[in-house]
Amino acid sequence: MHPGNAGEVRETVRAVLRDVLGLGSRADAFVDDTPLFGALPELDSMAVAGLLTELEDRLGILIEDDEVDGEMLESFGSLSRYAIDKSLK
Repeated sequence: MHPGNAGEVRETVRAVLRDVLGLGSRADAFVDDTPLFGALPELDSMAVAGLLTELEDRLGILIEDDEVDGEMLESFGSLSRYAIDKSLK
């Protein structure tokens, strides 16, 4: 899938968080400043790899290892902005 706009990418990020981490409807309430890594017990270092792989698959992007850092995973907004930048290039 290649999303056509930023809103579609954000909803894909939300769906990946919901599906990979098993967050259910909790993910529906995420806003830009909702903290992720370090705040969600479901998002531990082991879950990051699965999350990123699923984002790659659903968005048709490639996430390089050197691009993954705490800032990218800090909040729903930072992860969404990263995915938008990668998807809509």
